[in-house]
Amino acid sequence: MSLTKGPHYFLLGFFLFSRNLTESWPILTGGTIIVAVGILDDKFQLQAKVKLLGQILAALVTVFGGIQMDFITLPLLNRIEFGVLAIPISIIWIIGVTNAINLIDGLDGLAAGVSSIILSTLSFLAFSMGETFIALITLMLVGSTIGFLTFNFHPAKIFMGDTGSLFLGYMISVLSIAGLFKNVTFFSLLIPVIILGVPLLDTLFAMLRRFINNKPLMSPDKDHLHHCLIRIGFTHKQTVILIYGLSGIFSVSAIIFERATLWGSIVTLVLLLILIELIVEATGLISKSYRPILNKWLIHK
Repeated sequence: MSLTKGPHYFLLGFFLFSRNLTESWPILTGGTIIVAVGILDDKFQLQAKVKLLGQILAALVTVFGGIQMDFITLPLLNRIEFGVLAIPISIIWIIGVTNAINLIDGLDGLAAGVSSIILSTLSFLAFSMGETFIALITLMLVGSTIGFLTFNFHPAKIFMGDTGSLFLGYMISVLSIAGLFKNVTFFSLLIPVIILGVPLLDTLFAMLRRFINNKPLMSPDKDHLHHCLIRIGFTHKQTVILIYGLSGIFSVSAIIFERATLWGSIVTLVLLLILIELIVEATGLISKSYRPILNKWLIHK
C-alpha cells in the first residue's frame, strides 16, 4: 500500500490555517502538480526527464506566485538584492530539495523519519521567528509523517512511493523559503542548508559520483548513504536509526547556529565540516576507486 491520500488530507488542514488565498495558492498549485507527477510515476514509472519537467513546472508556479529568495545581507555589508537571479536560485532550491528527499526514500521509514526531524526543526525555528502560519503548516506535516512512520518503519506495512516523497520534499523546500529565507543574512542563509544536511549531502555526492563516471546525473545507483552503511555491516534498522541520529545532529546544529554569535556560528560550521569528512571516510560515499579519477580531473582543471 502506498501513500497517495496523505497530501489530500493535508489540504484540509492547510485551508483551516491559511490566512488568505493570495498567500496560499502558489503552494497549493505547486503541491498539486507534484502530487500528480508522483501518482503518475508510481503508476507508470515515468522517465527521469518527465519527472524533472513536472518538478520544474511546480517550482515555476510557486516562484512566480511570490515564494522566492529575494536578497541576502552579508556581514559588514549592505543588503544585496538577487534581482532576476532570485527566480533561478529559488527554482534550483525547490527542485534540489524535492529530489533530495525523494532519493533518500530507499529504506523502510527512512524518508518519513528524516522528514519528520527536518520539519520539526523548521517548525521550531519558524515559531521563534514569528512565522506562525508556516510553523503550523509544518507541524501538520510532522503529525502526518510521524503517524505514517508508525506503519512504515521496518518491516513496513505501507509505503510512501514517489507521491509521498516528492510531496514531502516539495513542501520542505517551499516552507523553508517562506519561513526561513525572509530577511536573511549570510549565516542565516545556511540554516535551511544545515537542517537538510543529510539528504542534500547524499544528493551532492550522488551527482559527483555520476559526473566523475560520465553517467547521467539522474541515473540511479547503489552508492547512497544508506547503501554504504548496509554494505559496511549495519542492519536495515541500524542504518535507518543511524541516519536519524545524523539528521538530528544537523538539526540541533542549525538551532545552535541560529542563536550563536558570529564566532559560535563559525565553530559550529567547522565542526559540521569535520563530521561530514568523517562520514565520507567511514562510509565511502566517494569510493577510493573514484578518488584517482577525481584527483586527476581536479589537477587537469
